[in-house]
Amino acid sequence: MKGGGGGGGGGGGGGKRRWKVLVIGVLVLVILSMLVPLAFLLGLHNGFHSPGFVTVQPASPFESLSRINATKHSQRDLSDRVDDVLHKINPVLPKKSDINVGSRDMNRTSSSDSKKKGLPVSPAVVANPSPANKTKTEASYKGVQGAIANADETQKTCEVKYGSYCLWREENKEPMKDAKVKHMKDLLFVARAYYPSIAKMPSQTKLTRDMKQNIQEFEKILSESSADADLPPQVDKKFQKMEAVISKAKSFPVDCNNVDKKLRQILDLTEDEASFHMKQSVFLYQLAVQTMPKSLHCLSMRLTVEYFKSASLDIEDSEKFSDPSLLHFVIISDNILASSVVINSTVLHARESKNFVFHVLTDEQNYFAMKQWFIRNPCKQATIQVLNIEKLELDNSDLKLSLPAEFRVSFPSGDNSASQQNRTHYLSLFSQSHYLLPKLFHKLEKVVILDDDVVVQRDLSPLWDLDMEGKVNGAVKSCSVRLGQLKSLKRGNFDTNACLWMSGLNVIDLARWRELGVSETYQKFYKEQMSGGEESREAIALQASLLTFQDKVYALEDKWALSGLGYDYYINTQTIKNAAILHYNGNMKPWLELGIPQYKSYWRKHLNREDRFLSDCNVNP
Repeated sequence: MKGGGGGGGGGGGGGKRRWKVLVIGVLVLVILSMLVPLAFLLGLHNGFHSPGFVTVQPASPFESLSRINATKHSQRDLSDRVDDVLHKINPVLPKKSDINVGSRDMNRTSSSDSKKKGLPVSPAVVANPSPANKTKTEASYKGVQGAIANADETQKTCEVKYGSYCLWREENKEPMKDAKVKHMKDLLFVARAYYPSIAKMPSQTKLTRDMKQNIQEFEKILSESSADADLPPQVDKKFQKMEAVISKAKSFPVDCNNVDKKLRQILDLTEDEASFHMKQSVFLYQLAVQTMPKSLHCLSMRLTVEYFKSASLDIEDSEKFSDPSLLHFVIISDNILASSVVINSTVLHARESKNFVFHVLTDEQNYFAMKQWFIRNPCKQATIQVLNIEKLELDNSDLKLSLPAEFRVSFPSGDNSASQQNRTHYLSLFSQSHYLLPKLFHKLEKVVILDDDVVVQRDLSPLWDLDMEGKVNGAVKSCSVRLGQLKSLKRGNFDTNACLWMSGLNVIDLARWRELGVSETYQKFYKEQMSGGEESREAIALQASLLTFQDKVYALEDKWALSGLGYDYYINTQTIKNAAILHYNGNMKPWLELGIPQYKSYWRKHLNREDRFLSDCNVNP
């Protein structure tokens, strides 16, 4: 019995020991399960990584930084940890077959080129730094990180979590224009969003009244000011009041959904207003471009009245008009000032102006005004003839008399047809009235056609000595646009790689023109296109002109004419000075307020401002 009792007691002691071992094992497992994630958070797992370059997505390392920040390390340990992570990380591009970036130097070159052209540099694409620039990149990261660590929350200008964009923004920072006005608008939007919720709180009548007063003051200031220079001197105090009111409004437990709805409502209203103003500006721009300014219309009417009132003697030298030994120029225009500048600039740079004969073709409305202007303002020894194209009687002519027209052509700027950025060019080509010149001047063998939007800077006499090699039209070719890029040219046989020719300065061999029947060829192409499609008359005229002069254009040297001064802001000044003729093709003509300012001086200096009618009609181009 005792032995049995002793054996039972020993079995009970062994069972207790086994339970103790199990309890200790469970506790050890629990402690290990807690130590493993703690070690991961402390960054001890970095010691087990194999050395080498690591490619990480921009957001990955900074998630670990936030976890480190959640621990109770000192600020010094946190800075050391951030430096260690930044040493191992470089901004890289995702590996794609369609992206080929060699080095950061290449990206920097493209960025500098974009700055010269006035194009925004995209911060989304950042090249992998080359070894030579790696030290500089790491130093930049350190500098940015250090600035953030030492700055207050309100003074942070660049967050490390934005990665390479942070560095790009610091390197390409530009001062914001009218920053105060923009900041006022932002504060006004926020105040308007919080005001409805605060106004519903009965206990905050004073805050509601202050918010309403600040909103009204900001609205009044913004209605009178569009730039920082227009702001009143006490605007800084108003900034402080508005910021204090908004800060107090944010401290109250308001319904965030109401604030969100109000902000979205303000955003929708702002977008609608911006869309309306955009459409209105486009309409007004087209109206200003396509209509004659009031001052020029006044000038035409006053000159017309003066012509009949003064009974001006119109003495014309008809012998010079048909003398083929003289140098004949043809200008087709209804703009008195523009025609005057063309003739004045041509005569000013001529060696012998007595050999120059100008034939100005205009419409019936401006015919007498044009005659009166040149009677009042003769151009040295040059001879000027004004013709009314609406009163000319030509046999067997079905063409409608018209003034020169320009065609706006846009196409993708790169090889990729899906590119969102388009290149725009303005092509000046012959109108239907140009094809009547061989019949109008049947005694002449060669003429030079000048558009009314050109300024002459050299003597044009050598143009009559050109050997055009049997060609009809001597013109400057523009290879930035080729025939194959024009969608309107769908029918007809033509060379798709052929460069387009431009009007503005054209040397016309009238004898060769008559021999080849160019006018008849144009009529044939025009009628074929009119009967074969639903295109506009302008598109058909463009296609007929280009097809008519295929293989009939003699390419002049580029120095003879420089085009683009009516739409291109980035023409070199030295290139302008070297050109014989400046062509203001485009919408922004020099006599309009919309003209490009830096190019207007070349046009204005040839304008006779002493005429009293210019001051009477307030003509100030």
